[in-house]
Amino acid sequence: MNDRSEVVVVTGAGKGVGRAVVRRFAADGAKVGLLGRGRESLEAARLEAEAAGGEPVVLPCDVADPSAVESAAAAVEDALGPIDIWVNNAMTTVFAFFEDIEPDEFKRATEVTYLGVVWGTQAALKRMLPRSRGTIVEVGSAMAYRGIPLQAPYCGAKHAVKGFVESLRCELRHRDSKVHLTMVQLPGLNTPQFDHCRSKMPKHPMPVPPVYQPEVAADAVHWAAHHRRREVYVGLPAVYTIVGSKLAPWLAERYLARTAVNGQQADDPPTATNAQGNLFQPAGGDPGAHGPFDGMAHGRSGQWWGSRHRTALGVAAAVAAVAALGALAKGPGRP
Repeated sequence: MNDRSEVVVVTGAGKGVGRAVVRRFAADGAKVGLLGRGRESLEAARLEAEAAGGEPVVLPCDVADPSAVESAAAAVEDALGPIDIWVNNAMTTVFAFFEDIEPDEFKRATEVTYLGVVWGTQAALKRMLPRSRGTIVEVGSAMAYRGIPLQAPYCGAKHAVKGFVESLRCELRHRDSKVHLTMVQLPGLNTPQFDHCRSKMPKHPMPVPPVYQPEVAADAVHWAAHHRRREVYVGLPAVYTIVGSKLAPWLAERYLARTAVNGQQADDPPTATNAQGNLFQPAGGDPGAHGPFDGMAHGRSGQWWGSRHRTALGVAAAVAAVAALGALAKGPGRP
């Protein structure tokens, strides 16, 4: 077993889920390559990673540019060593009805949220395949299975990531490669995207409740990177969204049509940055990991705890069932 510190790459590392993921890996003493567009937020993430015990390196990079991603991957290995884990997390979107989204806006959201995953995966595999080791974590969403109104660019991108992952898994199996590819399907999260993504709605965009803190997602990403599970669902809302969409898609559509437009808008007006958002230019400053919904966000998920411990829970359930059957077999009043 190699005792060296893990080398991890995180895209979208300056804010939201990426920021929390950086902290989680840094707590293990990992060496972390921080990829993203916003220099200020990346530098703040670097300081947090160092404080947590990690060894970070900042690499400003637009994940929509494949050559920039490849250059960043080479720089990570030059500075930190062979990459063990690559986390594709970067995203952007436009909150709007589809007919109000301009072609260049939709294209840009897709280039970042979908093609950014493709280019990141390609750069990681270029290094991992010859070694036949390493893990790539694709940060997904329940919306990879169930599209919702006002989020056509994001939902389309996450559906595309899921299809891409399924194709690539087949190729890795064909090669008998030990590189592991996993996708983490997340629920609504309290991240700064609702402040810095472009919105054309009359009110401030918000995640569909119930909402979780980004640290819940970070814990799931970290766990997925170290366990060979092909896909992970996080949060009960993600589970019933995915399962419900499979069992009764027509019912899900009717429910979302009735509730999800108003349900994705808070009472407050949009922020000043929502008008332009971070589609074409990075948002300035350092918003950190959390968005403006701390008051309604859950810091834990019972479903996610159960998913991590499903083997032990299954054994416990089996033992309980055997004990119950034994009691029934003895009958009342028998020793």
